[in-house]
Amino acid sequence: MKKIIVLFLFIFSFADEITKAYLNSYNYEKIGDYKDAIKVLIPVYKKYPKGYTLNLRLGYLFFMNKKYQNSINYYNKASLSLPYSVEPKLGMMKVYLTIGQYEKVIEIGYSILKTDFYNYYANLYTLQSLKMLKRYDDATILANKILTLYPTDVTYLVNLAKIYEITNPAYAKKLYKDSILILDPNNIAAKIYLGK
Repeated sequence: MKKIIVLFLFIFSFADEITKAYLNSYNYEKIGDYKDAIKVLIPVYKKYPKGYTLNLRLGYLFFMNKKYQNSINYYNKASLSLPYSVEPKLGMMKVYLTIGQYEKVIEIGYSILKTDFYNYYANLYTLQSLKMLKRYDDATILANKILTLYPTDVTYLVNLAKIYEITNPAYAKKLYKDSILILDPNNIAAKIYLGK
């Protein structure tokens, strides 16, 4: 019985240590101190290097701290611990999009879309990468796919309008004027394009 009590107290005290580390990390994040938000989690990470949540959080924090390769490494570890999880893959897509590795974004995006066809962010990041690579037909297909579900989604409407700025300027103007500005009267992209 004594051993069980000691074990329980050990587990409880370590759970308390984990809770404090996360709380401190979130507090540092709130003030934009990503370096210390990472630092307070490292003792926990040393004890649980394969922890899904911990690797996911470190992937995010390193991304916010602009340490992109570190971010990718932690997102990969999270993905290895739960291979069917979409969260770390979306994190990696965001990193690759930020550093301009659009082919990598598309590769990960299409792998997610095989099992989660309408995933909002996998479609969005893939669409943005296709657009950057001037693969406008494929980008238009993705935009329209999501707009069939969310016809008033301004983010997708703007992405579609930006494609049409190149492929069909008259339709881009109509889309900005008749849809986007009605849904979002202060939309900057629409105002810039219509002000030209």
